[in-house]
Amino acid sequence: QVQLVESGGELVQAGGSLRLSCAASGGTFSRNAMGWFRQAPGKEREFVVAISWSGTSTYYADSVKGRFTISRDNAKNTVYLQMNSLKPEDTAIYYCAARRGVAASTNRVMYDYWGQGTQVTVSS
Repeated sequence: QVQLVESGGELVQAGGSLRLSCAASGGTFSRNAMGWFRQAPGKEREFVVAISWSGTSTYYADSVKGRFTISRDNAKNTVYLQMNSLKPEDTAIYYCAARRGVAASTNRVMYDYWGQGTQVTVSS
């Protein structure tokens, strides 16, 4: 069983930056593809970014391409989401997810484990 704990969410002004972290435990992190999803009030949970087990493959939602960067440190069992040029529409709860597979996926149903989420609020 994999446990995921997100951190780093906070209130930030538009144009600012944040780095989210997701620490994994209880499994073989280096064999899990990872993803970040987000959910704004009244909306469905949506894909943000994903990374393969090795970090060589990444996928980004069009809405964050060029602004967000995902990375992972398998030695620390941690995946990161660097968010730059934040916009009010990025406001959401951000969830880290892991799947029992090495290939990244943009589909949330492919993920087996989820964190509790961290709140990101971008003020205009």
